[in-house]
This record gives sequence, structure tokens and C-alpha cells, in this order.
Amino acid sequence: MDFNVKKFASGAGLFFTRAFQFTEEKLGQAEKTELDAHFENLMSRADCTKHWTDKIYRQTEVLLQPNPIDHTGARIEEFLYEKLDRKAPSRVTNAELLGQYMQDAAKEFGPGTPYGSALMKVGECERRLGTAEREFLQTSAISFLTPLRNFLEGDWRTISKERRLLENLRLDLDACKTRLKKAKVAEAKASMAPDFQETRPRNYVLSASASALWSEEVEKAEHELRVAQTEFDRQAEVTRLLLEGISSTHVNHLRCLHEFVEAQAAYYKQCHLHMQELQKELGSSDEDVFPNAFALNSTHSVAAAGSEAEGLSSPVETDTLKIEEVQAPATGTRKAKVLYDYDAADSSELSLLADELITVYTMPGMDSDWLIGERGNQKGKVPVTYLELLS
Repeated sequence: MDFNVKKFASGAGLFFTRAFQFTEEKLGQAEKTELDAHFENLMSRADCTKHWTDKIYRQTEVLLQPNPIDHTGARIEEFLYEKLDRKAPSRVTNAELLGQYMQDAAKEFGPGTPYGSALMKVGECERRLGTAEREFLQTSAISFLTPLRNFLEGDWRTISKERRLLENLRLDLDACKTRLKKAKVAEAKASMAPDFQETRPRNYVLSASASALWSEEVEKAEHELRVAQTEFDRQAEVTRLLLEGISSTHVNHLRCLHEFVEAQAAYYKQCHLHMQELQKELGSSDEDVFPNAFALNSTHSVAAAGSEAEGLSSPVETDTLKIEEVQAPATGTRKAKVLYDYDAADSSELSLLADELITVYTMPGMDSDWLIGERGNQKGKVPVTYLELLS
């Protein structure tokens, strides 16, 4: 019990001394030991690294898990499984869930119907996209998020702890310097020779006694200063080594960043391939559903086949289609209602306004996703998906 009381009293006294020294420094009434410029640069660099690593880590989490509610629930679930020393199960992605809904709807509508068949194909593609997304999330979490979190929760906590200890030892050192300075000033005053004519003999004894006491106080303060200086220097070296390790952290994070970019590039490439395959599948289905709008002219097909057989390239493949030279066919034109507004990307396209009626027709060699549209004297390519073909 006595030991605990003494320890508490000693700790309270040390805290008061540091607080007093810190307050006097802020008021400009006490000197402060300044660290060298290199050490200050190391600390500034470490603070900058921590700040931006934390922001990058948080925003990457938002990128990989954009829904804040799902993100919070996922973190809680991961935390519980981590405490139970168990692996968290893989979660179904939104794309996989959408694909499942589409396939279930296709079964209800009938997979043999045009809409049901399209839903089945799109649903399967969405499920493949969801699988690719889940693999990307897992790879990114392991190769990028985990190293950043390890730095924030491991290395940076160690650095912060040692820096706080260094600051406390710096306050102790400056307090010792202040105490020694005051003791020397008091010793000098006590050792001044008194005036024999105005001072009583009793004061000679008191003056000599005070001088001896202050001499002992100076020796004690000098010893405490040496001890404090040694502890401060040792802690400064430990902290310096940790701060210099930030360079290695940057190298490690650079490697992790490259791995994250590679994973992201592979993910988007895979998604692009899946979508291209889906477009081809839907395009072949659309030719059966909308033969007048999407089928190529049979005469052109035969001519193109003949040209390829003779080793010649088709004029459509080599010459750019000039919209102003396109003439409407005598037959095969149809009316179409515009479903949505569309802004032309270049001069070859026609801008559209929702609910207006235009005349559309196809030309040999055109992409099945486009038609030629006419509105008065204006003419240009229009996307099929923005139109409702009328009989």
C-alpha cells in the first residue's frame, strides 16, 4: 500500500513538473530544447505519411464497399469473425444478386420467350461480373488494404508511442535545465561576501550555511541533468531509427500500389470481355426479333462474300460512310419514336429529342446498333436503343 502511494505521489509530481514546464514554454518564460532540422524533417514526413495513408485507406474502402451501411456491417462482421479466430464467409456481390433475380424472372416469364431469353443471358453475365468483382475485392484487400492497415495500426502506433515518450523526456530535460539555472543563481547570491560593518555575526553563519545548501542543490541538479540528458539522447536515437523506417514503408506501399493497379486493370478487362460477349449474344437475338431494323441487305452480303473470295476488300470496310452522301432507299424506311434525348457525339450523328417522330432506315455495312435517321433536312446516325420502331 505504501509503495502504491509513493508511486502515485511520484507520478503526480512528475506530471505536475512536465505540465508546469510545458506551460512556461508556451508563455515564453522557459527555454525549450530544439531538435535538429533533420529530425524535424523526419517527423514532418512521418506525419504526412500517416495523414495520406489514412485518407487513401478510408477512400479505398469506400471504393470497394460504396454503401456506408453495408460497409459498416461488413466491418462489424469481419471484427467478430476476427475475434472468434474464424474466417469470414465471402459475401454475395450486388451484381451476383441482380443476375440471380434476372434468371429467376426469366424462369417465370419463360426462357423461350425473347424477353425471358434476354433476361437469362444478361443475368448470367451479371453473375460473371459479380464473381469477377468478388475476386477483385479479395485481391485488393490482401495486396493493398491490409498493408496500409498494418502500417496505421502497427508501425504508426509504435512511432506515436515513442514520440510521446521522447516529448516527455524532453520536458524532463528542460525542467532539469531550469532547476539547475535557478540553483546556480541562488548559489551565487548566497556566496556573495556580506558587509562586515552592517551585518551581524549571526548572519555570517546563516550565509555560509545557505551557500553550502545551494552548492549541494547545484550538484544534485547537475546529476539529474546528466541523467535526463542521457535518457533523452537514447530515446531520440530510438525515435530517429523508427522515423527513418518511413522510407521502407514508402517502398512497400509502392509495391502494393502496383499490385492494386494490376488487379484493377485485370478486373476491368475481364468485365469488358464479359460485356462484349453479352452484346454479341443479344445482337444475334435482336436480328431474329427485329429483322427489318437490324438485318443487313442480303444483296450486299452476297457481294461482300464474293469480294472476299476474290481476295478483294469490301468498299464498306475501306471507305468511311459519309452521311451526306447516303440516300434513303425506295423501300424499307420506317417511322420511329424517340424514347430519350440524345446529344450527337460528332457531325455524323443526329441529335434526338424525346417523343419526337423520325424516319429511320438501315444501310449496307452499318453496325446493327445504329440506323440512319432523318428529320426534315437533317440526317445522321442514331442509336437503336433510343428508338421505338413503329409499324
